[in-house]
Amino acid sequence: MLRIGIDLGGTKTEIVALGPDGGVLLRRRAPTPPSYGGVLDLIAGLVAGMEDDLGARGTVGLGIPGSLSPSTGLVRGANSTWLNGGRLDRDLAARLGRPVRLSNDANCLAMSEAADGAGAGFGPRATIFAAILGTGVGAGIVIGGRILEGRNRIAGEWGHNPLPWMTAEEHPGPACWCGRRGCIETFLSGPALAAEADGPGATDAAALPARAASGDARATAALERHAARLARALAHVINLLDPDCIVLGGGLSNMAHLYERVPALWARWVFSDTVATPLLPARHGDSSGVLGAARLWDPP
Repeated sequence: MLRIGIDLGGTKTEIVALGPDGGVLLRRRAPTPPSYGGVLDLIAGLVAGMEDDLGARGTVGLGIPGSLSPSTGLVRGANSTWLNGGRLDRDLAARLGRPVRLSNDANCLAMSEAADGAGAGFGPRATIFAAILGTGVGAGIVIGGRILEGRNRIAGEWGHNPLPWMTAEEHPGPACWCGRRGCIETFLSGPALAAEADGPGATDAAALPARAASGDARATAALERHAARLARALAHVINLLDPDCIVLGGGLSNMAHLYERVPALWARWVFSDTVATPLLPARHGDSSGVLGAARLWDPP
């Protein structure tokens, strides 16, 4: 049987089919429609098309930018706000004629990277913290090969804690879509970094490393402030969880300077005389989420 994984992003949706050996049989991407009904139609069509092409049926796992409330079963906390309030697993199960397992997209990233990615070499009982730095900021935690969902299904919602050790200039922090101010997401997301360099309205930070390398002082300063904030935010994680490694995913994880600069800075805030925590890029890149979603049906 196939293992089908879907990564539902704010702008794109990816689907993959894994064979019995875990190898990728087929992968596709499509733009994400900005409506709940459109998402149901898209996913149903992608699954049907993939199964028709492969001539086999599969289990379906789905990663989303949010989670299901344990009290209502409805999606909450998604920055793709049109998903909030929907019973996405139930509605998709009805469309697909089978149960659907759903988890936060950062949990799926962590699952993939712990299984055969950057976190795979730390032993079967390892704790892996995997952070997404993209349009939003979140994280997933895998301990001993299993996703830590938490009693309230919010384990890893690190992006909606306040940025630690704020400076006077940073306090109280930007307003966040969640209704609070100063969330880590408002400082460390891609749009936040772009605005830090180029002012309100800027949303794309991809060119900043190249600009810094060519001598752009504004880009250099913005990247340094971002790295220092990431170091503070991850120092909190190390103090609380002390993971075997930290893996970065999302668009900003492609910025190579983070893997040298952040570990050089975070020791100041870690409550230890030594900090040996590796900071690693996701081995599977932006496909980690979809591969982890396919693994949601794997036995524990």
